[in-house]
Amino acid sequence: MSSLLEQLIEAFRILPGVGQKTAQRMAYHVLEREREGGRRLATALADAVERVGHCARCRDFSETEVCATCASAARDAHQLCVVESPADRLAIEQATGFRGLYYVLQGRLSPLDGIGPREIGLDRLAERLGEGEVQELIIATNPTVEGEATAQYLAQLARQHGTRPSRLAHGVPLGGELEYVDRGTLSHAFGSRSEMM
Repeated sequence: MSSLLEQLIEAFRILPGVGQKTAQRMAYHVLEREREGGRRLATALADAVERVGHCARCRDFSETEVCATCASAARDAHQLCVVESPADRLAIEQATGFRGLYYVLQGRLSPLDGIGPREIGLDRLAERLGEGEVQELIIATNPTVEGEATAQYLAQLARQHGTRPSRLAHGVPLGGELEYVDRGTLSHAFGSRSEMM
């Protein structure tokens, strides 16, 4: 049986990007300087693990059956933005004036990893599109190989239900200089250029 300290170090290792040394530093910090903070962390973590689930409508994290965003009458139900994760939804919500609704995939298609349409809730999304309320499906998956494959699948699904698919623009960042942009991004931006109005 391992000691309580070893168990604490191992517990910190479940976090992404935290290896043995970082987990050890975290455990020592909590025990040496932040015992009260450690108690608050333990309580908040236990409460969140027990009480935070997924919204029945959009699959985002929620403490209630339907999250506040989906329940809001002030949101435009004709626009549905599909994102890979709750963090992506939060980024869009904080950076834009988007007033539509969201659908959180909690992943992306990855057949090699056994993640197909059902695993990311595309059957439920198809039902939602079938209701006929959504007029535009805004596809905001990440520009990775899996994200692009997921975007193509989503666009096809939208068209099957008479919904107009749109995709977030990708390319040269605002304030960026062409000589410093990587070749893949520059190639994609050049190939996706649009007419200026």
